[in-house]
Amino acid sequence: MNNQVAIVTGGSRGIGAATAKLLARRGAKVIVNYHNNRQAADTVVESIVRQGGEATSIQADVRNPEAVRRLVDQTISTYGKVDILVNNASISFPIQPLMEMSWDDFAQKVNDELRAAFELTKAVLPHMIKQKYGRLIYVSSGLARSTSPGFIAHGVAKNGLEAFVRYVAGEVGPHGITANIVAPGMVDTDATAEIPQERKEMAANFTPMRRIAQPEDVANAIAFFASPDTGFVTGGYTSVSGGSLMI
Repeated sequence: MNNQVAIVTGGSRGIGAATAKLLARRGAKVIVNYHNNRQAADTVVESIVRQGGEATSIQADVRNPEAVRRLVDQTISTYGKVDILVNNASISFPIQPLMEMSWDDFAQKVNDELRAAFELTKAVLPHMIKQKYGRLIYVSSGLARSTSPGFIAHGVAKNGLEAFVRYVAGEVGPHGITANIVAPGMVDTDATAEIPQERKEMAANFTPMRRIAQPEDVANAIAFFASPDTGFVTGGYTSVSGGSLMI
């Protein structure tokens, strides 16, 4: 990935941080996007630079079209192009059953999830089309295809994201651009820190690999789709669940 330029949204922690570091180790110049935690994003950048890589942190709420345009414009002004988009930013959602949820809460999650993917994709595509090359990777969830109590808003939003990606893949393929989905199962990050250890152990026991994922497991799959080797792989779906979800 030498001289490739990647934008990793939600790059300050968890899967995003692991992905940013891995792409940088493989030679990419990385934009570490963050929403609120500048210190965490700068820590990721410092880690990359210490290891000889290139990275810059840029704040942007990826649900905001003006912020997204600024993010992409700053990427172009800093590194001259954009080759890879990793749509990873975590969008908060209510963990409630349908009967306890309001339509506004449900609709907000679906709207925010798809708005982020929509705005980011539209912002980077002109640059990728011009250079006739691009890698679009979208982080979904196994909960889009396998249900769990309380996750209806998240699962429906991610299912919508997956349909979006398939349509994008069909539209951008003629321009040498690929679009693919990486869908983690349970991942051991700060986002799952409040899940009781007993539940994590139960999830691990139901997984053929007998553990839950680490952020690096998901980052490896993302890096595969971000690489030049996947020029004829598009519209794909990869479950990073240790075999707990086999599609």
